[in-house]
Amino acid sequence: MNSTSDLIDRARQLREEMIGELRRLSALRTDRVADAFRAVPRHLFAPESPLESAYDPDRSVVVKRDTGGAATSTVSAPAIQATMLEQADIEPGTRVLEIGSGGYNAALIAELVGTRGHVVTVDIDPDVVARTRRFLDEAGYPGVRAVHADAEHGVPHEAPFDRIIVTVGAWDIPPTWWNQLVEDGLMVLPLRLRGLTRSVSLRKVDGALVDRDHHQAGFVAIQGAGAHDEVFVPLAGDEVGLRVDDAPPADPAALAAALARPRVEQWSGVEIAGTEPFDGLDLYLATHTAHFGILMALQSAVDRRLVSRWARWGAPTCFSDQEFAYRVTRRAGDSDRAELGVFAHGPDADALAREVTALIRTWDRDHRLADRRARITVLPAGTPDAALPAGFALTRKHTRIVVSWPGAT
Repeated sequence: MNSTSDLIDRARQLREEMIGELRRLSALRTDRVADAFRAVPRHLFAPESPLESAYDPDRSVVVKRDTGGAATSTVSAPAIQATMLEQADIEPGTRVLEIGSGGYNAALIAELVGTRGHVVTVDIDPDVVARTRRFLDEAGYPGVRAVHADAEHGVPHEAPFDRIIVTVGAWDIPPTWWNQLVEDGLMVLPLRLRGLTRSVSLRKVDGALVDRDHHQAGFVAIQGAGAHDEVFVPLAGDEVGLRVDDAPPADPAALAAALARPRVEQWSGVEIAGTEPFDGLDLYLATHTAHFGILMALQSAVDRRLVSRWARWGAPTCFSDQEFAYRVTRRAGDSDRAELGVFAHGPDADALAREVTALIRTWDRDHRLADRRARITVLPAGTPDAALPAGFALTRKHTRIVVSWPGAT
């Protein structure tokens, strides 16, 4: 760039291009959210990133890493930020709590609430809070409150809130968030469900948080009192393993031995278009099997044909005491379509592969359509079984989360 004015012009052009792509992706659906993206100079909140990368709709910016190199704080990708802001349905004058800071998303929220609204952003990391405060001031948003605290406790002296937007992966919902949200208010958060993360828009109604909308998402995990570590179960040293969010396998050695057995393939006959999302299938598998995890592998294990390439990105996996089966796809003929199937290992891999393939076919028949996808309901932890809606229940420290599948034939 030859001058400051050139940089400003280029940034404005990149924002318009970003907005156009976000509309194409259906992440942006309303003009008021688009106007917020148009108003806020994202690059000011991501000075580590080249200008073009800062405005890439699908690229997050890592702000901080832990000693092992894992990201602990990011400026999320515009696509997921747009999705969550649309889910939050923020009106002028709204009071909003953002859990997990970075500055950019708080500035977008400030644009949406306007001068009559109030925005509070909280983070457990003092470095992140200081960075957030500095960038908000530089970008012209001094009215946003940046608070250093463990968000497990919310921000009681600023409550109540009409909206709570959580920008870190949450395994549970503490009572403080629930209590600091007004009745009929919305909470939008990336909720972990058996290793799968969904950005869920929940409305507080009569003692429950009721799903309005949910989308696939990925976020760094929450820190502090609300942290919940997944378990990594090695199947071939560090090269292959299962990432499990709840009960780990009873005998990890038996599953490791299963990997050494020949692979069994089962194909469902169910096809998907090249760009068609099928994350609903993964949630269906997770909520219709006793044991579920995510198969992970290094490229070296794929090269040695220990597992399919799908394990490089995380393959949804159903497992039993001695067998495991993971979801894969293959190209369907010469088209751009793919067929869904299963690779399985273990002494009774055939039976488990048939079971998971049957679940794929049931999902296709009964739940593939948008009006038959999962519904997520969150209730307090003490809720008795008889008071739960029908579905798959997950019991956490503070809540009981039920995933229901309406419309089965």
